[in-house]
Formats: sequence, C-alpha cells, structure tokens
Amino acid sequence: HPNMSAASSVASARLFVAKTSTTRRTSSRRSSVRVMASVAPSIIVGGGRVGQALADMGVPGDVIMKRGDAFPAEPSTGPIYVCTRNDALQGVIDQTPPERRADLVFLQNGMLQPWLDARGLGDNTQALIYFAVAKFGEKPTDGITDVSPEGLTAANGKHAAALQARLAAGGMRCHVLDDDAFKASMFEKLIWICAFMVVGAAHPGASRRAGERDPTRRRSQ
Repeated sequence: HPNMSAASSVASARLFVAKTSTTRRTSSRRSSVRVMASVAPSIIVGGGRVGQALADMGVPGDVIMKRGDAFPAEPSTGPIYVCTRNDALQGVIDQTPPERRADLVFLQNGMLQPWLDARGLGDNTQALIYFAVAKFGEKPTDGITDVSPEGLTAANGKHAAALQARLAAGGMRCHVLDDDAFKASMFEKLIWICAFMVVGAAHPGASRRAGERDPTRRRSQ
C-alpha cells in the first residue's frame, strides 16, 4: 500500500480532476441512464480509505476482504467492489472463484479495457471515480463543481446501478452511462491525468494548480 502522503496526493488529484475537467459534460451526461437499484450486501476488496467508505455507505452483510483474507462464501451474489491499486488486480482476479469473476467491479484509474479484455473480463463493470477520501474513515468529498453540478462519477456495466445506489446512500452522485458515453469519459479522464503527470514530472515541486493556471509550463514542453 502507498504511504499516507502518496495516498493523499492521489486522492486530491482525483478531486482536482473533477474541479478542472470541464469539456463535453453536457453531451456525455445526455447518455446517463437514471436507474436506481437497492443497496445489497456486497464484497469489498481492499480495506483502505475507498473500501471503507463504500462499506460505510452499505448495509449489514457487506464483507471487507483485506490482503491475506480467504475469499468469503457470503454474500454469494452481487457486486464485488475492487478497491485496490492497479498492481494488485491480477491477484484479486486469481483469488476470485471463476463463477464470481463477472461480478468484479473495477474502480481504478487508467485505461483498463485492453487489460480486462485479455483476461475475458471486458464486459465487467467499471467506474470512473471523481471523489476523494482525505483520511481513513472520513466521508468522501464528491466531485461536484459549478461546471458540473450533477457530479462526474460514472459507471457502466452489470453492477453500475448497484454502485450508483450505494453512492447515493452516502450522499454521492453517480451516473450510469451507456457504452459510448462511458468510453468517451474514460478517455477524457485518462488524457487529463497523463497530461498533468507529464507536466508534474517536467516541473518537480510545481503544484497541479500551478500547472493548470500557467500554460507556459505546458507549452514549453
């Protein structure tokens, strides 16, 4: 697991994406499907800040599966929320019984689609998370802005509505998007992250806000 300072940086970066990502919101959200499922007992893989936050929004019967735990027998159906780092994903898949792998819900940053396709999980539920959990046990801060007051978190797939319902129980917003709208939103977030990470690597010590406000940093590269 990353140390606390690195973890806090990632969390704030996720929220900053929401605050500065402003294009194509209207067209993307027109494809939002407003469906609400009930919050059902689920397995949550990862006991960090995001995993605990999802559990706090949940119901009796939820199980948090931490590193080293055996895969739980119950609940035997429903979503399996994967709240781990990307480098732990293969281990999570390997530990999940084959008959339950279609229930895995991936919440990671990055373009996971080719990686999931190669493992026969290309149709699994994925989510684009635009909220931050500053400290373990604290309530998440939703990525709601003046430009996007309806929020930016989105999901697509079998358990998208279940995630939407769970987040709603915690006062968070989530859009269930069709395939095309979700893919577009995924690329948008990926491009934003890549661009700002490059600027950050080229200008050590510069804040994300400084890079966003000073276009000469970007043009000089």
